[in-house]
Amino acid sequence: MKLYDTQSRDLKEIVSTNGILTMYCCGPTVYRDAHVGNLRTFMLADLISRTVALSRVKVRLIQNITDVGHMSEDFAEDDKILSQATIEKVSALEIARKYEEKFHSDLSQLNIGKADAYPWASESIDLMQSMIAELIHKGFAYVGGDKTVYFDARKFDGYGDISGNKLDSLQPGHRYEYHNDGAKKFHADWALWKTAGERSEMIWDSPWGPGFPGWHIECSAMSMDLLEKHVDVHVGGIDLRFPHHENERAQSNAVIGHEAVDVWVHGEHLLFEGKKMSKSSGNVVLVSDIVARGIDPLALRLCFLENRYRSQMDLTWNSINAAHETLKRWRSKMSEWGHSTAITVDPEMESAFKNDLDTPKVILRLREIEKSELTNKRELFMFADQVLALDLDRPIAVRELTEQMQTLIDERAKARSEKRWADSDSLRVQLESLGLHVKDTSDGQIWT
Repeated sequence: MKLYDTQSRDLKEIVSTNGILTMYCCGPTVYRDAHVGNLRTFMLADLISRTVALSRVKVRLIQNITDVGHMSEDFAEDDKILSQATIEKVSALEIARKYEEKFHSDLSQLNIGKADAYPWASESIDLMQSMIAELIHKGFAYVGGDKTVYFDARKFDGYGDISGNKLDSLQPGHRYEYHNDGAKKFHADWALWKTAGERSEMIWDSPWGPGFPGWHIECSAMSMDLLEKHVDVHVGGIDLRFPHHENERAQSNAVIGHEAVDVWVHGEHLLFEGKKMSKSSGNVVLVSDIVARGIDPLALRLCFLENRYRSQMDLTWNSINAAHETLKRWRSKMSEWGHSTAITVDPEMESAFKNDLDTPKVILRLREIEKSELTNKRELFMFADQVLALDLDRPIAVRELTEQMQTLIDERAKARSEKRWADSDSLRVQLESLGLHVKDTSDGQIWT
């Protein structure tokens, strides 16, 4: 299998060790619901895992839960979890656990497989402090004038290889921790351990005084510990490429003395109705919003699959609704094609999966198969669904009409035959309020 490696800017074959592929995916900061743009990135790790499994290779996936730490490039910005705790008038820990539970629920509804471990930053403080101490010992970190521990960016050769942002071209304030009080040796150095200052919650004792970890050190500490100092594939959103992944690479490599990650894979941005998804734009969409409209959440997964993971995507309600109708049609077809659980490998789809996750090509292939005269359509769809995870063999739910529904349908049929269009429209509204979708055809009305 080949994936696009952001560092080398080329397709790179992923290689497992002793039949196990190690993977790390940057997880959520649990202070709010994950929107569908976040979930597109988390689905990327799932697609890689499922494709690797086609070759009978096991995956060990770690996904961190950021529940503490300096989670902003700007020191002046408050800790997001503490801020939300103040708004909701509960503890920071309660906020973290509440939104982590919602995160796992969203993953489940999108058929995103579970990671092997979800380490909490708040329970990995010892790991972070140990790594920071080693970075100081090796000359890659120092205690600044404000008692905060900083990574010395100029000590690491190759900074900028992932993002292209080289140290000598970075201007002060360019998307990294910046303040102009002279505490740091160099403006692009970043905090590993932040002194507590006036903060009184979620702080820990350390050799450098009370404080809390920087944002970037947690991923280095947890990935190096849980994956034995080597990551075959590191996954994250394109927005993490700089400074987070650039800094993470520097920290990890500085400690172990060589490249810690083989392949850096990034998912592109998601737009909604032509705009960047944000609170200010009022276009933040959650999985719960999709479910509230009566749409199968896997329709969102299908929308993602119809676009290449490293291409910017513009999601719309129209595309989600269209995907929902496609899922209903395919599941109905699957039922018509029989009930076999057999799987037939399709070389074209298998090649597309392994060629940098070309899922749009797989979807096109399924549409071709659907219209073809092949006799093993169900078996081919079953093969694709090992990776697509759209529950294509889900049985069609058949619900009997209640006596009230049947009466209204009969009355509407009579109203239409008598050309009482206003009555017909009124009865349609009543039926829809009961959960029926009515469609008029040349052969009469049909409902679902």
